[in-house]
Amino acid sequence: MAKLTKRQKALEGKVDSLKLYAIDDAFKIVRDCATAKFDESIDVSVQLGIDAKKSDQVVRGAVVLPNGTGKTKRVAVFAQGAKAEEAKAAGADVVGMEDLAEQVKAGNLNFDVVIASPDTMRIVGTLGQILGPRGLMPNPKVGTVTPDVATAVKNAKAGQVQFRVDKAGIIHTTLGRRSFDGDKLKGNLQALIEALNKAKPATSKGIYLRKVAVSSTMGVGVRVDVASINAAAQADTSDKGLASVWREIRLNWWVVPVSLSGQSGAGRQRPLVRREPPK
Repeated sequence: MAKLTKRQKALEGKVDSLKLYAIDDAFKIVRDCATAKFDESIDVSVQLGIDAKKSDQVVRGAVVLPNGTGKTKRVAVFAQGAKAEEAKAAGADVVGMEDLAEQVKAGNLNFDVVIASPDTMRIVGTLGQILGPRGLMPNPKVGTVTPDVATAVKNAKAGQVQFRVDKAGIIHTTLGRRSFDGDKLKGNLQALIEALNKAKPATSKGIYLRKVAVSSTMGVGVRVDVASINAAAQADTSDKGLASVWREIRLNWWVVPVSLSGQSGAGRQRPLVRREPPK
């Protein structure tokens, strides 16, 4: 085992490896420990309660992180005709057919995501040995083989991340950068957890989200209390709901029943009088 450096020992001392930290505390520790001279990536590992050896329990998908990843992605699209024009308009960096395939075969892979319309798979399929090992092969399960190439390009540019469980039943992906504040990282983690819950195999038994840990490129790993992630998501939903209701109240005048005698709730039949909402 390699010896820890003085810096690594100092960082290790800031974290209790046996403790489950609340989501806000976990991100604060990770950000505080990201002391490298570059904007470190903040990553997450999620251990799922599945048997990755069973084909019907392989968890795979994609999710657009609401606060992006902090990285600008170059997108290549296999499309022709109107679809090619739609891809270009959506912001694709490279669009083509046979010409793009020749670039790939020549080793020109200056892009991070490959998207293909279904009618181009006869060409893309021949590139599997090149794109596959690099994680670039288009796949309908993650939305990169689709007739709606424009939306796929926009999603990729907006911060979509793909996830796939490894042989140990663990998902690894990025959540953002050290420069992100805690709320942005938390929002991205909640979006990922929601996507993982939606992708839960029907045959999965027992606890599904077993362990969650966040870390930075050069920092330490911090275990997160899954219950705190769920609680934060519920609180966020509740706050948004109340804000929406209050916004509706402010956008509309209140309708208050007032009696003809000038006293609310008394007297004869009451007409409806509009009053402005409070400031």
